[in-house]
Amino acid sequence: AGALITLIGAIGLVRLHSFYQRIHAPTLGTSLGAALVLIASSIYSSAALGRPVVHEALVMVFVIVTTPVTLMLLARAALYRDRAEGDPSVPAA
Repeated sequence: AGALITLIGAIGLVRLHSFYQRIHAPTLGTSLGAALVLIASSIYSSAALGRPVVHEALVMVFVIVTTPVTLMLLARAALYRDRAEGDPSVPAA
């Protein structure tokens, strides 16, 4: 399921037209897809080793926290650039 969601996010990156649309799909795919892959990895590793393996949880926290922050920084930088260039399709502040 995680790989499928990540693939859908990657397809959204290719198919969508504007920058603002393109940053949305991969962000959702990365956050949820990576979380599902890491949960599956933790379950499989725990079963294979016979002991709890939870270091994937730390990776999941970093992915879930940093991906939306990166999205916001990219979107704000693009919005600032578009407003500075006088792009009429971008709403005023």
